[in-house]
Amino acid sequence: MRLPGDDVLPDAGLVMDRVLRLDGAPEDVWPWVEQLGKERAGWYMPRAVERFVPRSRRATRAIQPHLLGLSVGDRIPDWGQGTPYFEVLQIEPPRHLVYWSERERKPRRGVARPPMRLTWTLVLSELGPAATQLHLRLRLDLGHAPGPVPRYGGDLLDRVTVALLGRGLNERLRQEAKSA
Repeated sequence: MRLPGDDVLPDAGLVMDRVLRLDGAPEDVWPWVEQLGKERAGWYMPRAVERFVPRSRRATRAIQPHLLGLSVGDRIPDWGQGTPYFEVLQIEPPRHLVYWSERERKPRRGVARPPMRLTWTLVLSELGPAATQLHLRLRLDLGHAPGPVPRYGGDLLDRVTVALLGRGLNERLRQEAKSA
């Protein structure tokens, strides 16, 4: 299935697709997706996981209006060496958000390596009056064919973090629905 942003890295060596079912209409889910990220609302882990995270690093449990209103070209900081970022490439509220990033990599055995390029696409689709599917696609171009560590280790890490994100996001959506 083609998603927005697929044409940016058509020959990506690694593609990870995840689908989450969320308890809210796309219009209710969208603000949570838009404010996601480092130095923003955080990464929405469930309470059971967040209790092991310092309070200053926990994700918000409310919509923060000052974090809404992303535009093409806006940069969101990310974790990793150097100054990694996600740059908004496409945005169509409340349907999809496409990020782009290019990240320098450390030389290996004294040999320079090409930068890692990636896109991260988040697409919301209505499943019913109070249900949304969030399709997340990460496309990576490492400049070479990925070996088993990035392919399988990266896949496992992505699978776990996206599952936790889904649980944490659903907690927040249910909390918001109860208080409405």
